[in-house]
Amino acid sequence: MRLTTLRHPWRAALARWGRIPGIRTAKVTLAAVLAYVIADLLNTTASPILAPLTAILVVQVTVYQTVTEGLQRVLSVLAGVLVAVGLATVAGLSWWSLGVVVGASLVLGQLIRLGPHTLEVPISAMLILAVGGGAAPQAATGRVYETLIGTATGIVVNFAIVPPVHVGSAGSAVAGLATRLGDFLRSLAAQLRTGWSRQAAEDWLTAARGLSATVLEADHSLVRAEQSAVLNPHGGEVRVAQPRLRTALTAIEYCTIVVRTLCREIFDRTFYLPPELEAEAYSAPARVALADTLDAAAAALDGVAAVARGAEPVDTTRARVLAQLDELYQRREILGRLLLVDPQADAAAWQQHGALLTAVDRLRVEIEAAVRPAAQPWRPPSLTEGPRRAAQRVVGAAEQTLPLVTDRSRQAVRRMMDAAAEHLAGPGPRTAPPGRPGRGTEPPVEAEDPATPPPRPGTIEP
Repeated sequence: MRLTTLRHPWRAALARWGRIPGIRTAKVTLAAVLAYVIADLLNTTASPILAPLTAILVVQVTVYQTVTEGLQRVLSVLAGVLVAVGLATVAGLSWWSLGVVVGASLVLGQLIRLGPHTLEVPISAMLILAVGGGAAPQAATGRVYETLIGTATGIVVNFAIVPPVHVGSAGSAVAGLATRLGDFLRSLAAQLRTGWSRQAAEDWLTAARGLSATVLEADHSLVRAEQSAVLNPHGGEVRVAQPRLRTALTAIEYCTIVVRTLCREIFDRTFYLPPELEAEAYSAPARVALADTLDAAAAALDGVAAVARGAEPVDTTRARVLAQLDELYQRREILGRLLLVDPQADAAAWQQHGALLTAVDRLRVEIEAAVRPAAQPWRPPSLTEGPRRAAQRVVGAAEQTLPLVTDRSRQAVRRMMDAAAEHLAGPGPRTAPPGRPGRGTEPPVEAEDPATPPPRPGTIEP
């Protein structure tokens, strides 16, 4: 990192400048002003306010979002103009023309999958319809031109002026998730040492269920970092950090599920006991051993947070996590001996203790997976990935909806093609009329389908 900074000091300076608060505000303002100036010079309309408005809406946090936002906005405006320009010339604005335009625009927006931009189609159409008469084509042309100018200006400004990469915020989000999960385990361990009750078990189960919201927030942050690498000359930082962060986030998400399962097993063990025996759901030595095990898991999660932040050498942090996992394994063995019961004497306790130990084992496996090196490098998503998936969905739906072509129809098509080929090749020998075969002739034999396998020896065809 230091060598790269020395070789390209201007790039490092721009990267630092891109993290200054207010830089996006400056880019939006500049894009709006430039879009207005360009539209005014091209004399698109008398008041080209749509160009700066489009530029303001197009400029997003990342270049990828800016491009996709701009393309969807252009499509929505074009769709609305195409719907309204013909009707505006003939009918003008009335209650029935307004209903036709709005309905057709909404249907068209849903067909081309504009998503949140679907409502912009009827808005553009109504603006053109309001002009009416012979001025409608000119208004439609000006609206399209200004939309294109605003979109292009927003994309160029966001690409040229310090396109940010959000790998730092993504690393902080993943590290914060690991830290929160570790703090949760420490608090649960402290509660186990001081005492236990059914109400405490239920409270910890409810708190464990609340960890899922933090996982979603971290995932959104990482997705934004992945998108910031698209069309970004500084996207190399994201390409290096993404495998580490995605691996850690996936494993931590599984850890939250395991912790919720662990809390559920503890709650189930306490739930079926009488109130006077709630504190005896686990013996004091077993509760202390379980608390020690959870403390070891929390210490390992601290190492996972350090790996996500990337502030320390990754190999050193991984070695520390593996050492904590060894400690976790040893404490789990102690816990297993303390929870050992005879299944013939207490089958319920035997099942619940086994489920608890299984959750601890799974937690250790997932923490180890969080710091495991990625198997393959990461490449940013392509801009055509979304349209390609949409086309695949359409093709798949068509294949499921349309009837399958049968063998008989396929053979009929092949016979028609053969007959057409014989006709184009020229007149052949004279043949007898149908129904009256000539002497020495045999009825025509249908050509075999090459895709049909030959009959097995010893079989009789029907």
